[in-house]
Amino acid sequence: MDALELLAHDHRMVEQLFRDYRAAASDTQRRAVVEVLVRELSKHAALEELMVYPVAKEVLPDGPREVEQRLGEHRAVKRTLLALDRLAAGDERTDGLVDALRRDVEQHVRDDEGELTPRLRGAVSQQDLDELGGLLDEAKQTAPTRPHPHAPEEPPALALAAPVAAAYDRLRDRLQGRPRT
Repeated sequence: MDALELLAHDHRMVEQLFRDYRAAASDTQRRAVVEVLVRELSKHAALEELMVYPVAKEVLPDGPREVEQRLGEHRAVKRTLLALDRLAAGDERTDGLVDALRRDVEQHVRDDEGELTPRLRGAVSQQDLDELGGLLDEAKQTAPTRPHPHAPEEPPALALAAPVAAAYDRLRDRLQGRPRT
């Protein structure tokens, strides 16, 4: 898959996770879905920030403005993810936070797939999108798995912080018995 197809695939997976959350039969099942949502959305956001947004910033005429808008969306999502990550199974605040997260993610997906993706597809060669897709797929294996709303959002600081955050996240995941990626 090229980079844009990979990101769209992530969107479909997260949409399915929201359906899984609603279909879950117990607090334990809902908590397990929340943990996967936290992991997948944290990875997705980090990779967009590190690898996709710098390209958009460079190749789109209004790239810097466009990227700043997307980073604002990411900040809101990361704050919600952090709040969800801190809750225990059965916490009464979970449903409301998941609903808020779903709305924010749905808006992000509409913006990405309706605006950013077509513009990037027109501005970046297929070869470059294919190469970036391979790099994104590879980077998923070492991306942060938890939200870090106060971490740097743009390279080069993000490139330095992300591996440290990812190592810490994966250690926490292992200690807490969370699923591995």
